[in-house]
Amino acid sequence: MAWTWRFEKADGTETEPAVQPEEFSTQSDAESWIGEVWRELLEGGTDQVTLQEDGTTVYGPMSLHAATEADSGGTAAG
Repeated sequence: MAWTWRFEKADGTETEPAVQPEEFSTQSDAESWIGEVWRELLEGGTDQVTLQEDGTTVYGPMSLHAATEADSGGTAAG
């Protein structure tokens, strides 16, 4: 089994990531990696990512912008 990330713009088109990924042997390894590099990916033009296992979507797209908002302590108005 190979776990990989698909890197996308906000409109869902695939984009080249700022950090070169690898194939991961476990979902946990893939998720740990994205947790370490998401800021660099976002700064490099990736808006969202999708996790795939052997070419099949497991989940996503997952916005990298939402992580930024959570880190800033922002709250929704209302």
